[in-house]
Amino acid sequence: MATEAAPARPAGPTPTKLVYFDDMWALRSAATVLAVHQVSPSPLFSAVHAYEVAAEEGGRVAVVLDATVFHPQGGGQPADTGVISAAGARFLVEDVRAKDGLVFHYGRFDDAGEGCEHRFKEGESVSLEVDAERRSFNSRLHSAGHLLDICVHNVGLFQLEPGKGYHFPDGPFVEYKGAIPQDQIQDKKNELEREAKRLISEGAKVLVSIFPYEEAAKLCGGSLPSYISKDSTPRIVKFGEYPGGPCGGTHVADISSINSLKVITIFYAKPVFSHFGFPMPIKIMWVEG
Repeated sequence: MATEAAPARPAGPTPTKLVYFDDMWALRSAATVLAVHQVSPSPLFSAVHAYEVAAEEGGRVAVVLDATVFHPQGGGQPADTGVISAAGARFLVEDVRAKDGLVFHYGRFDDAGEGCEHRFKEGESVSLEVDAERRSFNSRLHSAGHLLDICVHNVGLFQLEPGKGYHFPDGPFVEYKGAIPQDQIQDKKNELEREAKRLISEGAKVLVSIFPYEEAAKLCGGSLPSYISKDSTPRIVKFGEYPGGPCGGTHVADISSINSLKVITIFYAKPVFSHFGFPMPIKIMWVEG
């Protein structure tokens, strides 16, 4: 998808309330419109796609609300899609992004032809509905990535420290700091799959909530990553009795809702040591379903 210039932040609004933070299985909610922006594509996009820009009269629209049930892309999880509607107007949400505490819903007004006035007005009440199938799939992928972290620990790979997670359908993976001896990679791949199958078959409730810093640290094995401020109240996801971790995404209600987790490959993202002498992360790629 082409990169577009971010709309300017409306003057003075409070951060968007994230409804899914409190109820990540909610698919509908109500909100009030704060602003509606016509999004101008970046200069590079305009130069390369001049015809498309002219045909679309400047690109997509961004709708800003006081609250949203839509999960914006981030934390390795794709954005929700769906519909925002009000009397006489229906907005198709194609992408969702967060910036400076505000959530921008990108898309188009349904049947909004030239001169059409079926748009939202500032202060208008609207209804939000998330695409249930996409939300469910995204949640399963995200939960499978967290489940992989548990499996890594359970099969004795204590030297691996979880890093970047990519929970998109076109090749999900988790990067880890650390190393696995080459002669053990195939065996560990098989062990990870067996452990994932066991955990999924047994099932366990998934807890997601916001906690005071000290309590959150206890739930995460005694400490939190350094980027988490000690003055904050982190949102923690916890699978059964296993240590939790900070997370802003959506998840399944029970581990058993993950269809399966098949490890495709384990490899080093680049040569084991870069020319600066720093070890490179190891990637574990998998598929769910």
